[in-house]
Amino acid sequence: MSTKAFDSDITHPAAGAGEIVSEVRSEATLLKAEALQSAIFNSANFSSIATDAKGVIQIFNVGAERMLGYTAAEVMNKVTPADISDPREVIARAKELSAEIGTPITPGFEALVFKASRGIEDIYELTYIRKDGSRFPAVVSVTALRDAQDAIIGYLLIGTDNTARKQVEAEQKQLAQRLRDHQFYTRSLFESNIDALITTDPSGIITDVNKQMEALTGCTRDELIGAPFKSYFTDPDLAEESIKLVLSEKKVTNYELTARARDGKETVVSYNATTLYDRNRKLQGVFAAARDVTERNLLDKVLQEKNVELKTARSVAEKANLAKSGFLSSMSHELRSPLNAILGFAQLMESDSPPPTPAQKESIEQILRAGWHLLKLIDEILDLAKVEAKQVPLSWEPVSLTEVMLECQGMIEPQAQQRGIHMTYPQSGLPYYVLADRTRVKQVLINLFSNAIKYNREQGTVEVKCTESTPDRIRVSVKDTGAGLNPEHLAQLFQAFNRLGQEAGGEEGTGIGLVVAKQLVELMGGVIGAESTVGVGSVFWFELNSVAEPHLSLEEDEGAVMPQPHVPHGERLHTLLYVEDNPANLKLVEQIIARHPDIRLLTAVNGNSGIEIARVSRPEVILMDINLPDISGYEALKILRADPATTHIPIIAVSANAMPHDIERSMKAGFFRYLTKPIKVGEFMEALDVALKFVGQKGEQSG
Repeated sequence: MSTKAFDSDITHPAAGAGEIVSEVRSEATLLKAEALQSAIFNSANFSSIATDAKGVIQIFNVGAERMLGYTAAEVMNKVTPADISDPREVIARAKELSAEIGTPITPGFEALVFKASRGIEDIYELTYIRKDGSRFPAVVSVTALRDAQDAIIGYLLIGTDNTARKQVEAEQKQLAQRLRDHQFYTRSLFESNIDALITTDPSGIITDVNKQMEALTGCTRDELIGAPFKSYFTDPDLAEESIKLVLSEKKVTNYELTARARDGKETVVSYNATTLYDRNRKLQGVFAAARDVTERNLLDKVLQEKNVELKTARSVAEKANLAKSGFLSSMSHELRSPLNAILGFAQLMESDSPPPTPAQKESIEQILRAGWHLLKLIDEILDLAKVEAKQVPLSWEPVSLTEVMLECQGMIEPQAQQRGIHMTYPQSGLPYYVLADRTRVKQVLINLFSNAIKYNREQGTVEVKCTESTPDRIRVSVKDTGAGLNPEHLAQLFQAFNRLGQEAGGEEGTGIGLVVAKQLVELMGGVIGAESTVGVGSVFWFELNSVAEPHLSLEEDEGAVMPQPHVPHGERLHTLLYVEDNPANLKLVEQIIARHPDIRLLTAVNGNSGIEIARVSRPEVILMDINLPDISGYEALKILRADPATTHIPIIAVSANAMPHDIERSMKAGFFRYLTKPIKVGEFMEALDVALKFVGQKGEQSG
């Protein structure tokens, strides 16, 4: 170095210092740029892939490694970005660009960077393929890298994982489709309704309608929407009032309006509406349905007229039926008097002395046979008339089918033996109880047993069974071995006076018995039916509601508290008559009276025998069942009150009918007291005690 140069450096020290500072700043900027570049290339949030001009990967940052699963060493200087992309998408992109630019583009890396190589900003979607073969959508931005002379030295591909956005887009697309489907479904419902549907805002302006409303008014949907609802009815004020009513009451049903179409046609509609809200429960307006009721109103008018006619016809029919029943009842009684004379004198002639000649005897037998048959016919007609006139009183109580069958067996066996018919019955120990009227059950059974014998073959069999058809029903079936019935005759059963072709046969009959039996069973809440096979036989059955077996024995505590006796001993023996056809009730009263040795109990199983016993024995008190097999308790009371020999005897009614009007009727009829079944021992003895004291006081007064 020369002295001059050295001196120069010494003379200008500031110049050297400025250059040093500038160099330091340049180095700092470079270091900052390098740090920023390093941060970008090492970001894990997006992939940065840099290639040379031919597309071979030169830089593969941390984000690319994380997204694609490759290490930088595995791809650098070995593959192009096209090799890790979906080949089908690369091919498709090449075709699209070829068509767009008008220049053939080879599928591969060129298709990925073609626009960038021409200075065009290029961002596109691409599917990357990971090292493990899995795929993910990415958004890729491509930039060409150029040197100082503007020559392309490579490309930079920056990609972001588009999976989350794609998923959101797919979900939004699915939701949009569901919304469209729901709107289509809702609209379909709206349009398919048979009623004219309308929605309005709170002020009554139409916001939507369906095709039916268009047809009703003769206006298009566009014409209707935005128009006042009231404008399409004959009474606009009434229509407007209906909207106000819905808004205040939240709904309106069967509000009648008359719609008027553009051509003047008027249609009566039934208007039903409710308030309409959005999901935030904010009032949107009114949803209404208007149904054409013109035909319905006409039908209602016709129906009302028919109902009046039907009511009139029913009244006439009921009066005619009552008149018929009254006539039959009257005639039946009127026929008994001359028939009594015919049968009486015929029997006298049969036993006359000297005896009638054989020819006369044969004639008398014909008269008697016809007379007894006519009497039976009269009785059955009378029964039918009473049933049809609803004049059959029922005494509801637990009825033992086994006991009733035993009674019927005693009555029917002679008829069976006469024809050689063998009858079998259920075991006597089975506790089959039904809630019914004992007398009427017995009447039904006698009818079925008699028919099974009458229409059976000689030496045939009759099998009687009791079974539980359901947990609360008992079925009684009567099976015979007769000729059986064909389907046509089976369908005609239970028709009055229809003997199913037996009129020409040798068996007498009226065709009434089964009709009466059917109506009695139905009055007792049951059903009756039959099955039959020609040449095999028939099964007639009926079902009644089952009931628990009544406990008839006295409870120990009842016996302990019962006063012993109610009437002082040593005075005299009191006589009590109990008129009752139910053996179970008789048994209970016998057990009660057995505890009182100062009371003698007499019994009768029907009204007429009770009256005879009362006339002969003069009991101090009579217990009278209301429903008896021959005459009712009311009839027996009337007869006893009319007889001077028995008029003074207090008669206590005993019945299963516990309704207040039954009790009131009995007391008005003249019964001393009214006891309901099942009998309560304490109440029974209290009533008997009062009756006996009454008799004693009457005796003292007369003495």
